[in-house]
Amino acid sequence: MLRANLTDPDGAWAGLTLDVRARPRPDLCLRTAPLRLLLTQGGDPVLLGAVHPPASGVDFFRTDRYRSPVPPLRAQTTRAYGGSAERWAHRFAELLATSPGTPLHDGRWVLSPDPRLRHWNHGRRAPAEYWSSMLIDGHPDGYVDWYLHNGSWEIFPLRPMPDADDSRVKAYRKQALDGTLPPVLLWWVSGLDCHLVLDGHARLAAAIAESVDPGLLELHRTVPEDEADTETRHAVAAYEAELTRFAELRVLHGSGVPDGAEFAGPALIRRLDAARTGLRPTWAWPLPGGTKEWERIAHEQTAGRWEPGGLS
Repeated sequence: MLRANLTDPDGAWAGLTLDVRARPRPDLCLRTAPLRLLLTQGGDPVLLGAVHPPASGVDFFRTDRYRSPVPPLRAQTTRAYGGSAERWAHRFAELLATSPGTPLHDGRWVLSPDPRLRHWNHGRRAPAEYWSSMLIDGHPDGYVDWYLHNGSWEIFPLRPMPDADDSRVKAYRKQALDGTLPPVLLWWVSGLDCHLVLDGHARLAAAIAESVDPGLLELHRTVPEDEADTETRHAVAAYEAELTRFAELRVLHGSGVPDGAEFAGPALIRRLDAARTGLRPTWAWPLPGGTKEWERIAHEQTAGRWEPGGLS
């Protein structure tokens, strides 16, 4: 895997790109059948989902078989890295590339702090209230409501969230207060329209317990390199065409017409950013056996205790 730093227009670090090769299928793999999905890790079922037609949400069942690809963080490493998102991003990238049980497969990925989870009304609410509201509840089963939470980029724990007095949470609460808490590692899955917690359930619980904002690093698929080059050329061409249009207007109507840079510049920046790091849908593979196999796995994993709604 090749990785490179991303920077903002002002030169500040903004994340990593990961160019993954020779990994045609991930170990943490999303499989699909009509209106159904199955997340497996090393072949073991981790999460079952059934979409409510017409795409109103997803009933889910967690099997408690998920295992984080990140080994327990040592206190020495935590002290050395402190609250540096950049250093933790490189550390997590190494582990995602070398550990079993990760979602990485061939293609380009982005690992970066994700401001989309800082919702517009966050500033009006205490961090504990806000981040608690961002968690998708339910164990072992529950429901992702796409109408109620459209666009809020919720957080989906892959295991039950530990209590505030859990020993692991207690160990992290002091770090949450002093700003050295390692970030939570998330994976954006388009088929659920939310972020799965790959690592950091206890760290997220510690941040909520102390009502502080957790650090976040989000992993998502992005634009292939050849498409990124094409999109970049299109963006620059559109920018130049817009400046030409404004120049022609200035000839006709005088210098009172702006040169267009104030309008075309921000659009160019947005398009260039999308070309480098824009979201691409999460890849999924067909489930061999289709619906019947999904139903067999669901019955086996839930012992017949789970009846997703909306399926005929």
